[in-house]
Amino acid sequence: MRKKILATTAMAAVAVLALSGCSGSDDTTSEGSGELQIDVPDIAMMEELGDNEGEVNIVAWSGFVEPAWSDEFTAETGCVVNRRVAGTSDEMVQLMRTGDYDLVSASGDASLRLIAGGDVQPLNLKLIPNFGDDIVEGMKGQIYDTINGKSYGIPIGRGANILQYNSEVVTEEPTSWDVAWEKDSPYAGKVIAYDAPIYIADAAVYLMAHEPDLGITNPYALDEEQLAAAVDLLKQQNDLVSEYWSDPAAQITSFAGGTSVLGTSWEVLRKLTEDDKFKSILPEEGSTGWSDAWMLAAESKNPNCAYAWMDYSSSPEVNGAIAMNFGMAPANAAFCETSDEAKAHCDYFNATDEEYFKKVWFWTTPIEQCIDGRSDVTCTNFQQWTDAWLSVKG
Repeated sequence: MRKKILATTAMAAVAVLALSGCSGSDDTTSEGSGELQIDVPDIAMMEELGDNEGEVNIVAWSGFVEPAWSDEFTAETGCVVNRRVAGTSDEMVQLMRTGDYDLVSASGDASLRLIAGGDVQPLNLKLIPNFGDDIVEGMKGQIYDTINGKSYGIPIGRGANILQYNSEVVTEEPTSWDVAWEKDSPYAGKVIAYDAPIYIADAAVYLMAHEPDLGITNPYALDEEQLAAAVDLLKQQNDLVSEYWSDPAAQITSFAGGTSVLGTSWEVLRKLTEDDKFKSILPEEGSTGWSDAWMLAAESKNPNCAYAWMDYSSSPEVNGAIAMNFGMAPANAAFCETSDEAKAHCDYFNATDEEYFKKVWFWTTPIEQCIDGRSDVTCTNFQQWTDAWLSVKG
């Protein structure tokens, strides 16, 4: 299981983007943020496919590229799959910038960096037949991988950062994140929290609902005052926290061993505890979340094999295999109808429930240009979030 840790360096390439034309949303959803208009390198999109080159080099999260399906791909296309597993988004960005890789399974916290840095190219969706009507609407045209009307990512899967709790201790089902944030929480000292600067957005989601006068309409677009309010809330939570986690195994151990009884989790982590006493909920305020997509290197040496892989891995069967292997909602909804097991997986991970995911704000790298549409202020960038996170943990 991967550690979705963001980079601890400033996003210099992203921070200087010229952003305009983004409209804010009126509710707690990651949709409705408008089309992102920014200055990015003008890289040509492939117009037609040629002969397969014989190999494709992929940087991926653990579990995304496995022999169970990559061997069949090689047999069908003649493209040998060379996989490099990465543990963080920062590592993925660095590896893609070496020029040695054709594809990456980028999360939203990495994709804007890759697009702005000219590291990936826009995609010709006509060359990817499996990117069609069966791809869930909530993973199409999102702000983290669709720029100036051009698609840079082929969706793989998504998940929410949910509230998990031990029902033997938390006997009344919570409906709000307040039990994890407010200083009078009866579970003080038993709350687990995510360990990364992007967790600041979780505080912002809570403030959106409980302190509307702050004017936060997108948890990744915080001006200095809004960031300060989020940091104050995080410092308040710090007194409640039993443990911060970035290693999924450590998170599972914390719950199983009783160190933590409530806090931030993924559905797959709750499932991996293999204990029915651990429950989860998407609270009324909504939450943050993550979404992954295949992105093609701007200078790919094997673009035909790369396109072949993106199409192959977007088929219901293969996309579903990836989703089940990793533990997330698949991008291709047709997978959910392929078997009873597939349907059960999709139901568990809310794969086709767009009302559920409308309450999820998918990770997006914070940049100085406010992606909520404001032009009268400068928003805080990722380096400022990193510095702020260190002050919380310090």
